[in-house]
Amino acid sequence: MTEQIQSGFKLFDMYDSSNIEIKDPALKPYINLTPKLLLKSHGRIGEKFAKTKVNVVERLANRLAVPGHVGKKHKIITSWSSGKYNRNMKTVMQTFRIIEQKTKKNPVQVLVTAIENGSPRDEITVIEHAGARYPQAVDCSPIRRVDLALRWFVQGSYNKCFGKAKKMAEALADEIIKASEGSMESFARSKSNEAEKQADSAR
Repeated sequence: MTEQIQSGFKLFDMYDSSNIEIKDPALKPYINLTPKLLLKSHGRIGEKFAKTKVNVVERLANRLAVPGHVGKKHKIITSWSSGKYNRNMKTVMQTFRIIEQKTKKNPVQVLVTAIENGSPRDEITVIEHAGARYPQAVDCSPIRRVDLALRWFVQGSYNKCFGKAKKMAEALADEIIKASEGSMESFARSKSNEAEKQADSAR
C-alpha cells in the first residue's frame, strides 16, 4: 500500500521520478530519487552515508547556498542565496521549468544524465615519499563523483551569472543541459575531463 502511494507522488507535484533511468551502475545506489512532495530533510538524517538518503534535487538546492571554493578564490555568497531554503528551491524549480521548455524532457532525467556525464571517474592525489611529492592516479568513489558534479554545476553557473544580467536559474539550466549533452562548454564536463587527463598522465 505504501509503495502504491509513493509511486503516485511527483517532485513538486509536477515531475515524475519513477521512470528515471540511471545508466551508470556505480551511481545507482548514490543518486536518491525517492518521490516526495516536499524535498526537505531538515538535516535530520544522521547516519552513515546520509547523503545517499537525501533526494538529489534537494542536494542541488542545498549546494546553491554554499557553492564552495574554486581554487584559492572564495566565491562570494550572494544575498539571494544565503541559506534560505525557499529561495534556493524556487531557483531549482525555475531551472527545471527552463530545462523542460528547452529540451521537452523530464528535467529530473536531464539532471541525472548531467551528473553521469559531469562526474570524473579518475582523479589524482598527492603522495609524499622521502620528502618528494608526486601525483598518483586514483579511482573516484561514486559518492564523491555525485558531490563533485553538483558542486561544479553550481560553481559554473555562478561564474556565468555573478555580476551579470543573466539570472542564476537560466545559468544553472544551461549548465545542466550542456552537461547532459556532453558538451565541453559545460563547466562540470570540462573540469571532469581535466581531472581524468591529469589522472591518465599520473599513472
